Amino acid sequence: MKKAKVIKIGKNIQAIRKSHGYTQEKLAEAIECSPRYIGDIEQDRSKPSYEVLVKLCNLFNIGLDEIFSEYLDIKGKKEINSALFGFDKLKPNNQETIIHLIEYFNKSNVS
Repeated sequence: MKKAKVIKIGKNIQAIRKSHGYTQEKLAEAIECSPRYIGDIEQDRSKPSYEVLVKLCNLFNIGLDEIFSEYLDIKGKKEINSALFGFDKLKPNNQETIIHLIEYFNKSNVS
């Protein structure tokens, strides 16, 4: 865990945005703010308001823990969260394949 002297989440927000296929302009339109504000947030020149954070979480169907992951003591692996960004954007047959693989590996670990 990183010490929370200065919390910088811009790169996380940028990674989440890109993993969902959004441009700064498209994201700004979706959460009703300016593209410049999105750019400032991603470059850590500005901090997002609570309202913007809630809109981001709702838009991308994520929790705040994914945005602040490196500053929180949460069990689990950041790589897994990163890999799952955009799962809901996959075609249904691809989602189904991933779910079946996870179920298969979970069953094989029980034995």
